Amino acid sequence: MKKALTIITILFIMIACSKTTADSSGLPDCSVVARSFAADVNPIIQSSCATNSGCHGSGSNNGPGELIRHSQIFSARSAIRAAVISGRMPKNGSLTTAQKNSISCWIDNAAPNN
Repeated sequence: MKKALTIITILFIMIACSKTTADSSGLPDCSVVARSFAADVNPIIQSSCATNSGCHGSGSNNGPGELIRHSQIFSARSAIRAAVISGRMPKNGSLTTAQKNSISCWIDNAAPNN
């Protein structure tokens, strides 16, 4: 009986400690993720996709092309979300889970120019 109780306690602790900001579907909980274009999303895209990497900077023909302005990013939002979540982008580096969640939640919340 003592062994079973110990095993159940250990399992309970492991499950409780494994909780992340994602729900059971693997999607982020957007109620706790920052999702402002100007403050959260644009800096990530500019540093990881446009300016430093050069892949989607001025004059780019890669994928959706330039990702410099909100209108360009908004137009490519579905492709950006899929590429970021799958880890295919950015090609020259990687994003943290928090950065991926910020982009995903911003897009899932209508990708406003805020």
